[in-house]
Amino acid sequence: MVQIIVTDRAGTERSIEAEAGLSLMEAIRDNGLDELLALCGGCCSCATCHIYVDAGQEPALAALSEDESDLLDSSDHRDERSRLSCQIALTPELDGLRVTIAPED
Repeated sequence: MVQIIVTDRAGTERSIEAEAGLSLMEAIRDNGLDELLALCGGCCSCATCHIYVDAGQEPALAALSEDESDLLDSSDHRDERSRLSCQIALTPELDGLRVTIAPED
């Protein structure tokens, strides 16, 4: 199991656990955090699963793809820590990852 610390839009932290191999979006959704809309279901076509990865944890993630970057460009809230949670595959190396759900566009 991979443990992730998720901060919601109100600033409340919640620890969730998920199986390695799931996407971060699936883990957040399956643990009842409804703020993450994920309207496309993880197809990397909507950017409604936008999250911020805590500073310093970016090197543990796979590189940002061009498609992901293009979708994040559509957000008014993009910053250097922005990622789409559907594009982050959970691995044991991500145990302890801390993320914040981005504001809704």
